Amino acid sequence: MSARYDELMAMKNLGQTYAYTDRDVMLYAYGIGLGADPMDEKELAFVNEATYTLRDLKVVPTFASVAAWGSGPGDMKLNRLLVVDGERDITFHKPLPVAANITADSSVLGVFDKGKDKGLVVRHQTVLKDQKGDKLATLVASRFARGDGGIGGPSEGQPEPHTVPKRAPDRSVDISTRSDQALIYRLCGDRNPLHSDPEFAQRAKFPRPILHGMCTYGITCRGVLQTYADYDAKAFRQHVARFSSPVYPGETVTMDLWKDGNVISFEAKVKSRDVTVIKNGKTVLG
Repeated sequence: MSARYDELMAMKNLGQTYAYTDRDVMLYAYGIGLGADPMDEKELAFVNEATYTLRDLKVVPTFASVAAWGSGPGDMKLNRLLVVDGERDITFHKPLPVAANITADSSVLGVFDKGKDKGLVVRHQTVLKDQKGDKLATLVASRFARGDGGIGGPSEGQPEPHTVPKRAPDRSVDISTRSDQALIYRLCGDRNPLHSDPEFAQRAKFPRPILHGMCTYGITCRGVLQTYADYDAKAFRQHVARFSSPVYPGETVTMDLWKDGNVISFEAKVKSRDVTVIKNGKTVLG
C-alpha cells in the first residue's frame, strides 16, 4: 500500500456540530419535487407548516443526507472536476425531528483503486446524533474519483450490491423533474458548479449541468413514499441506491418497484434516453 492510501484510510472527523430548522426541511422536500401540486395534502405535509388545522410538519427521511451538509472525514484532496457520487446507504435509527442541533462523526471505511486511468472509490461513513448522543441516522457514501486512481490500494472488496428481482415490476411510477430543479436543490448545500454552470459541466465532459445524484436519490425516496409507504416518513428503516448515470433537469424519471415483505427493491430510468440512472435500490420499511 502507498502513503496516499494510508492517509485516506486514517481520515476521521468526530464531533462536528450542525443545526437545521423547519425551513431547511421544507426546502429539501421542495428540492426533490414534493409540493408541485398545491392541492395535494399528502405532499403539502412535507413543505407547508402554515395550516388552518394544526398538524405536524413531516420530514422526508433522506433529508438526513443534507442535515449535516459539509460533514465528512476531511479534505480528501480529490480532483473535484472528476468526482461523482457512486452510492448512498442510509440507515434510519430514529425519525428526524423538524428542527435540531446535531453532531456528526465521520470516518473512511475503505479505498478501492481501479487503476491509474480508471479512478478510485472511497467509502466513508457519517453517524448523525441528537443532543442526547442518540443515533439518528448512519450514512454510508461512496465517491467515484475518476481522476485519482493509481495510488496502490486494493481493487476488490466492496460490498455486493442489492439484487433486484428478475420478475416484472410490481409497480412503476413516473416522476417529473423541473428544468430549474438543480438550481433549487443546490440551496440544500451542494454548490458544486457541475450542477449549475454550463462551462464547468462541459469541462467535466457533460453537455449541460446535471441533476445532483443526491437529488435523484431523494426522488427515489419520494417514489417509495408515494407508493408503498403511504407518505409515512417514520416507516423508513433503510434506503440504498447506486448511481449509474446522471439525470438532466427537466427529464422524467421512471421508477420500477418490487415489493417483497417489508423490502422494496427499485431501479430508475430516463426512458427518453433509454438509460438507467439508479440501480440496485433497496428500501426497508418497518
